[in-house]
Amino acid sequence: MTARDANNDTRRFSSLPVAAPTRVAIDEALRNNWLEIWYQPKIDLKRKCLAGAEALARIRHPQEGVLWPESFLPGIDDESLAHLTEHALLTTLRNWTIFADVGVNLHLSINVPASALSKLPIADIVAQNRPQSENWPGLILEVTEDQIVRDIAMAKQCAAELKASGVTIAIDDFGAGYSSFSSLRDLPFAELKLDGSFVKNCAVDATNAAICQTAIDLAHRFGSVAVAKGIESMADLQALLVMGCDFGQGMLVAPPTPKERFLELLSQRMNKPRPRAEPAVSEPPAAVAADRVA
Repeated sequence: MTARDANNDTRRFSSLPVAAPTRVAIDEALRNNWLEIWYQPKIDLKRKCLAGAEALARIRHPQEGVLWPESFLPGIDDESLAHLTEHALLTTLRNWTIFADVGVNLHLSINVPASALSKLPIADIVAQNRPQSENWPGLILEVTEDQIVRDIAMAKQCAAELKASGVTIAIDDFGAGYSSFSSLRDLPFAELKLDGSFVKNCAVDATNAAICQTAIDLAHRFGSVAVAKGIESMADLQALLVMGCDFGQGMLVAPPTPKERFLELLSQRMNKPRPRAEPAVSEPPAAVAADRVA
């Protein structure tokens, strides 16, 4: 993983500048059970209902509180990144069952670096740990466009192997990686996620609007769906609906939340008592305001 990759992955999780962030190693966080998986809802824009959620990594440090990815992703090596990916994968597979127990069937997704696609036996991990329910909709692996186009052949092979295990690929941050139409034609992807920099102000910026419309049309022509990231205004949301965008995420729609809080919201939505689970962790007051994911 290059420094540019680390910076890109950090941007995917948070875009707020942070002065001198505390540095924590992923392996240290895993050993001490500091790593948490939070979830940001994904909304079906046309039906106006919850459709899925994206898993996002956070570290809850005993002295520093909740740490965002700029504290642990920049400069991370491939081995540690693989450990993080495997943890997020296993945790999300387990959490699907917990969410399903309150009556909500969510299509969950996790961010996966291209290096982990080849380094980890993801198909085997999913096959051995996937929920046994016949209602399980599968899992989505989000890989950034700039990473996936570096080795289309490898990505295509991985996508074919993963499909048998109920795993599909989403191309994340689309529009920022300058992939060609021919390269996309060769890659079976389930989702095209519009880069948040183009979604912002798409209601008033003609260039951003044109890029969003092109990406949405392209996704549909390939038999896939379009997901808009970083929706922060009602005007942009309405513009995306007119363009035919299928799903959306962003601070306007719903912020990322710790798993326990997310579970509480799901339980309230279904009017059911929460299933027995591990004790909830306290969420710092500034967590939601500070986390500009997407």
